[in-house]
Amino acid sequence: MSHPAEPALPAETPTLTARAILFDMDGTLVDSTAIVEQVWSEFADRYRLDFDEILRTSHGVQAGDTVRRYAPAGADFEALTAELGEMERSRTDGVIALPGAAAVLAALPDEAIALVTSADSILAGIRMEAAGLAMPSTAVTAESVTRGKPHPEGYLKAAALLGADPADVVVFEDAPAGIAAARAAGMRTVVVGKAASRHNADLEPGMWQIPDYTAVTVTAVKDDDGGHLLTLTL
Repeated sequence: MSHPAEPALPAETPTLTARAILFDMDGTLVDSTAIVEQVWSEFADRYRLDFDEILRTSHGVQAGDTVRRYAPAGADFEALTAELGEMERSRTDGVIALPGAAAVLAALPDEAIALVTSADSILAGIRMEAAGLAMPSTAVTAESVTRGKPHPEGYLKAAALLGADPADVVVFEDAPAGIAAARAAGMRTVVVGKAASRHNADLEPGMWQIPDYTAVTVTAVKDDDGGHLLTLTL
């Protein structure tokens, strides 16, 4: 006599605890893909460069680093970087928040979170506002560091500003350069977005993947010392 198959058990839902949460911006909280592709396409066309290669390597990296890598010898790198920055700042059509991002940010104490982005402070403010997201009080932007992602300086600086040990920090990231920076900082990392998942299929211990924030829940409990214990369910 045959028996009905047992229903499949749901996969275990990851639960993480932390003292601080750090967020990348583009591709992690904000979808600015259309604008980024426009700007780098115009740059590639001007110098007859491989647009696909630039796009593949520029995500999550400071614009100046990408300009220095690809612009022809003799080009004014600083002027080009400033021009590209102005192009990005003047374009906000299509900039939106990732699903669930606003709710997650609203549920977390401001003193326990930070933005760590390769954008400068002006561009970060413009994009967060365009996406309808509140800017955390603590933000480490391009001008705040001497070495951009994949170097861990930005993430380590943000953790220090929040008074958190790297081992007690969770980072949300989408780009290979940013993920490498967070991992080099010794921080647990959540990879955000379907595209990011394709580029980072081999997860290491201490890494997780989510398509967006719609299934993420957050609780925050204040400690006696004034800090917070944050619990994230992915």
